[in-house]
Amino acid sequence: MEDSRIALPIGTTLDRFIKNKQDEFQYATGELSQLLRDIALAGKVVNREINKAGLINIAGAIGSQNIQGEEQQKLDVLANIRFIRALTKGGETCAIVSEEDEDITDLKNEGKYVIAIDPLDGSSNIDVNVSVGTIFSVYRRVTPVGMPIIKEDALQKGIEQVAAGYLLYGSSTMLVYTTGHGVNGFTYEPSLGEYFLSHPDMIIPDEGNVYSINEGSYNSFSDEVKEYLIFCRTSKYSALYICSEVVDFHRILLNGGIYINPPTAKDPNGKLRLLYECNALAFIIEQAGGFASTGNSRVLEIQPKEFHQRVPLFIGSKKMVEQAESYFKR
Repeated sequence: MEDSRIALPIGTTLDRFIKNKQDEFQYATGELSQLLRDIALAGKVVNREINKAGLINIAGAIGSQNIQGEEQQKLDVLANIRFIRALTKGGETCAIVSEEDEDITDLKNEGKYVIAIDPLDGSSNIDVNVSVGTIFSVYRRVTPVGMPIIKEDALQKGIEQVAAGYLLYGSSTMLVYTTGHGVNGFTYEPSLGEYFLSHPDMIIPDEGNVYSINEGSYNSFSDEVKEYLIFCRTSKYSALYICSEVVDFHRILLNGGIYINPPTAKDPNGKLRLLYECNALAFIIEQAGGFASTGNSRVLEIQPKEFHQRVPLFIGSKKMVEQAESYFKR
């Protein structure tokens, strides 16, 4: 074996990458960098809990519902606790909006950032060993540091995000994030306890041949959505749907395609939450060269009115999303 292949470099760690890129951020004081490290650390802990869920009886439902009326899984609650603890101890976060909590959580500190988070997306899939994830958005508070938190600190348009990302807990654990300067992905190496840069400068193809939607609700879709799905079928696109938003989104980010969560008779505004699901993924996809729309408007331009507000979502390759939009603008 050649000497050059005996000890190949492992790559750039997340910590080093964040440090090297810190100057790209307009508020380069190191606080956002530390906040991202806090999220990555909590992700390691949640990843560990997920991997042993079937062995220590933390899979399955807990017997209560969250604010959306959805049945909470044990790991939903656990992940929420882990992320809140990590962000509280870090001190950079002043408030948290979580899918699992009805109201904003004021951490009563001198932090400058507000986190909106879905601690464990797709948690009902854990019982059948399907990949799940965490989605997060980061905003700068609008009130002066030291003042009580108000709802306007969190109810900001997606264009105001300073960072967003997701963790994917699957065959490998990945952290994908953006601070508005492109998208980069890191894979967790458990034996070393480090995230390493594995997907630099991620770019989504302009077009793809995959559409992802729950077609079981086809009969309650609007005519516009039905017509677009007919177009997808006649174009011989492949239908791939996991029912785990982070997983479906990650595949489309890498390979191109479109993910759709449309309005239905049961959910006239769609099922996804604007503040901590749609905005984060929209920021990532646009930084990667794609687009995110409600069918009628750009997701990142929507002014939130409620913490748990829902919106329809068409997200993915730019040309495919624009094609879907065209059915709503006739």
